[in-house]
Amino acid sequence: MAQLDLKYQFSRLNIAEKLIAINVIVFIVNALVPFLLGLPENSIVQWFELPNDIVDVAFQPWSIVTYSFFHGGIGHLFWNMLMIYFVGKIFLNLFDTKRFLNVYILGVILGGLFFVIGYNIFPAFFNTNAYLIGASAGASAVLIFVCTYLPNQEVRIIFFNVKLWMVGAAVVLLDLVQLPISNSGGHLAHLGGAFLGYLYASQLLKGNDIGSGFSKFMDSIANLFKGSEKKAPMKTVYKNKKTSSSTSSAADYDKKTHQKKIDAILDKISKSGYESLSKVEKDFLFKAGKES
Repeated sequence: MAQLDLKYQFSRLNIAEKLIAINVIVFIVNALVPFLLGLPENSIVQWFELPNDIVDVAFQPWSIVTYSFFHGGIGHLFWNMLMIYFVGKIFLNLFDTKRFLNVYILGVILGGLFFVIGYNIFPAFFNTNAYLIGASAGASAVLIFVCTYLPNQEVRIIFFNVKLWMVGAAVVLLDLVQLPISNSGGHLAHLGGAFLGYLYASQLLKGNDIGSGFSKFMDSIANLFKGSEKKAPMKTVYKNKKTSSSTSSAADYDKKTHQKKIDAILDKISKSGYESLSKVEKDFLFKAGKES
């Protein structure tokens, strides 16, 4: 009964909250299992962390994504999850789950590539053995996406309001400044994620969804697992052709009208900020996000 309740509670979470839950579970398992079994601390993470050596990456290519689910300590986990939670709330008020995953996972991948490439082309990192873990690249991608898409939207930071573009600029500047000081690999990954977030949002504002191909790829992977499910027996149903056609046309019209309203609201946000919306528009956008 408890298992069913946990599954139900998990299903009610939005995608950002689900990512947080998964990261917390992985953190606990990674810390607890080696301790209880008397194994080395890195006995689990070594199979999923991203190495800086290209040859090592070739032998565990999955690590370009899996590294993002492991963290080096409670502080590392806490701040990453906090960013995902708050930025995720803003993002999911505007877009659906699929686009959030596109930005997040592509940010993780590009952050990992920045780390590997950086360690192999810059002399400062030669003869250095390093490994990358943490969700920072994905979190940075989502943050910079929001900052680029809604640059004039104001957020409260302690005692005063600042515009999102200022937040994004400050985050990128801090990574650049800290690059030669400490955690160079982590900052390279942050910059990779930030670049993806900026590129994705700036292209989306022009009407280009650069993540559509990746989304189709993920759908095809998901369909592989669905293919093994037992299909219901087929049944021939005869319908009134005229009625079916008119119903379909009405549904298509309603869908197009609904999407046009969403596009108009998003255009208003990009020009004047989220706070310029009326309560009715905010409620409509929130419901649309829940339905998608």
